[in-house]
Order: sequence, then structure tokens, then C-alpha cells
Amino acid sequence: MALIINDECINCDVCEPECPNGAISQGEDIYVINPELCTECVGHHDVPQCMDVCPVDCIDKDPKHVEDKEGLYQKYLKLIG
Repeated sequence: MALIINDECINCDVCEPECPNGAISQGEDIYVINPELCTECVGHHDVPQCMDVCPVDCIDKDPKHVEDKEGLYQKYLKLIG
């Protein structure tokens, strides 16, 4: 499952540089995560780095983009290939 940043985001800028896939960018009002690039850091780290550094816990699982760990790993392999 890809991740999503909710409206509690304070635009602190700490999540964007932590994403190894470049999935996080500044949106119109808050940061956004591109579900096509988000692997929840599968293939890179044990835990999603954006969630790990977020000071306000505004990053959740995106119910619109449900993926299991194997699916996330396959997406990772395509991104690095």
C-alpha cells in the first residue's frame, strides 16, 4: 500500500529528502506522495523513512492504493531497473 500525507502536514520539509524513490514533492498546500513511486521504502529500508521522521505523524497508509509487501518489492525492482 502506498502512503499518503494528510492535511495535518505542517510543510516542515523533513520527509521529502528522506524518500529514496523521490515519491514526495511539494503539492499545492501540503506535501504529496506519488503512489506510482512509493514503495514504503521496501527494498531500501525496514520502515518508511518519511513516517519515521515526520514530527506530526501525518503520513498514513493510502486506502486507495492497496499493495502487499511483495507488490511493493516488485515496484521497487521496476524503479531501480
